[in-house]
Amino acid sequence: MDEDRLNMEIRKFLKEVGVTSQREIERVLREGSIKGSTLHLKMVLTSKDVPSLEHVVEHEIKVA
Repeated sequence: MDEDRLNMEIRKFLKEVGVTSQREIERVLREGSIKGSTLHLKMVLTSKDVPSLEHVVEHEIKVA
């Protein structure tokens, strides 16, 4: 796979992750499922093809 095509595939994946994650965060906010004034988030990137891949991103969103 050439570098440009690889870059496009990665960007498509990241766009899907971003859009669907935002929808899920907005859904739980609308439903009032959050206890307290902070939403603690954690995203874990893994691959069944590369067991050594584990990238963790954690973030807090103030909701009140």
